Amino acid sequence: MHTLNDLQALIRGRRTVVLTGAGCSTESGIPDYRGPLTRKKARNPILYKAFINEASARVRYWSRSLIGWNRIVDAAPNAAHTAIAELEAKGYVNGVITQNVDRLHHKAGSDRVVELHGTLSEVCCLDCGQLEQRNTFQQRLQVLNPDWWHEGHDLAPDGDVELGDIDVSQFRVPACSICGGVLKPNVVFFGESVPKDRVEDAWQLYDEADMILVVGSSLTVFSGYRFVLKAAKEGRPVAIVNLGPTRGDALASCCIDKEAGVIMPGLLNKLINSNEGALRETST
Repeated sequence: MHTLNDLQALIRGRRTVVLTGAGCSTESGIPDYRGPLTRKKARNPILYKAFINEASARVRYWSRSLIGWNRIVDAAPNAAHTAIAELEAKGYVNGVITQNVDRLHHKAGSDRVVELHGTLSEVCCLDCGQLEQRNTFQQRLQVLNPDWWHEGHDLAPDGDVELGDIDVSQFRVPACSICGGVLKPNVVFFGESVPKDRVEDAWQLYDEADMILVVGSSLTVFSGYRFVLKAAKEGRPVAIVNLGPTRGDALASCCIDKEAGVIMPGLLNKLINSNEGALRETST
């Protein structure tokens, strides 16, 4: 088992790109798919093929999302997000590649963020490509469904909620305000490919770094795991901070099995204090 001191020693003097997953946001109240508390819970995420081909699947998704959205938009960055932003501001981190869709890195102040899986804060038209802000779309959903509200449902990782067997057949979904087309959250669903330009942006961040630090990801999804694979192949150090085992543990130089909200602020403090100490020694 590695320690915070091991992580500090690995990062010192190296440009680091941070790869984050859902475990980075669980302390902000947003559930993950494969964390210690959720991996045993049955959960059927929305599939891209179903959303595209089945009107009923779209209705069910948006009926759940209408309830869940406010809890996503109101979520606040936790100590891990804040520490990562500060590490970037101080030059230890050159950017963030995130698999999360909650925009919490932006809220925390991170500057260079590549959202591999998109963002829930936007809605896109599948016909004309027009983007609409999710808050605006939320208002349109509420106008069409003024009585649609159900308390006490668990928030789900997709930004929607678990509605169980509630009848959603009367729920109405707005069309694109430009062309009347079908609207989809601007995120990568299961079974959908990450856009090529987004992958290229992520590789650009990776290429500028000397090592990769994974925070809060089991690396089960290949879109994130590929960066760890390449780093290991090229001999770049890999560090992992995650609750529970990950797919990349065998490739990592340092693995810490603890909450990101504990380790990342601790890492920031250690790096700052060690640099201040070095400066004092130089000045004397």
